[in-house]
Amino acid sequence: MALFVFWVCLSASFEWVHLGLGLVFSFAVAWINSGHSPFVPKFRLWLRILLYLPWLFYKIIQSSLHLSRLILHPALPIAPQLISVKSKLNHHAAVVLLGNSITLTPGTITAEVDRNNLIVHAIDNVSGEDVVSKQIESKIADIFKDEGPDL
Repeated sequence: MALFVFWVCLSASFEWVHLGLGLVFSFAVAWINSGHSPFVPKFRLWLRILLYLPWLFYKIIQSSLHLSRLILHPALPIAPQLISVKSKLNHHAAVVLLGNSITLTPGTITAEVDRNNLIVHAIDNVSGEDVVSKQIESKIADIFKDEGPDL
């Protein structure tokens, strides 16, 4: 009830649409936080993901600079390649995070994902280095170390 009153105070609207949405969202938040919902927020997991993001941003900037040098080089020294990666991650969300992290990094794209097998396109050897060395995978494995397998 307190959440609903808070919603009404913040929205300052007494239209049926706003009141209905406030009621639905208030009950949803109360349900999730009461422990009755199968969805229980995993704060340690989210904290580890938030701590992973600065490292990912650093890799994105590093790859952007490398790709800029590659593109501006007069000889355009690219060596495109497809890399097959067999991941040892045992959680769906971890594999998704791995694929998205690879795609967010300039110079690499996750072309295909089949359970734990990823096919990654890299524009040159340096761009594919973190994928081949499994550095990204090990960082993500540290995030999901306490999570049980769901594959």
